[in-house]
Amino acid sequence: MAITASLIGALLSLSACSQNGQALAQEACTHVHRSLADYTLSLRTGTPAATVAILQKKAQNELRSALPLAAAANSDDGSWNSLMTTISESATIDESHLVAALRAQCVVADTNLNVNPSPSPGS
Repeated sequence: MAITASLIGALLSLSACSQNGQALAQEACTHVHRSLADYTLSLRTGTPAATVAILQKKAQNELRSALPLAAAANSDDGSWNSLMTTISESATIDESHLVAALRAQCVVADTNLNVNPSPSPGS
């Protein structure tokens, strides 16, 4: 419930920023990249258990920071639904299962490939 309330609050504040879906997705992916970097560091052989726990907590917090941005991107442009949904899954699914999808979705955001075709004249 608290996550929903904070998500709604973040969406309302972001809607005033007049960013488009692409820019919001890129911003969300900045947090995703940080999360993946921390998560990858946590997997290094020989990393002390306490450090692993800290890095994985930081990774999870970055995904939490990415979620309202991805939701706002999706609100602006529904084609960002997969990014938002994958990030939201991190609340119940271990990040190891999401790494490939998160990377792939952020490649799209970061390379600006998510361009919806313009309607044909007279459509």
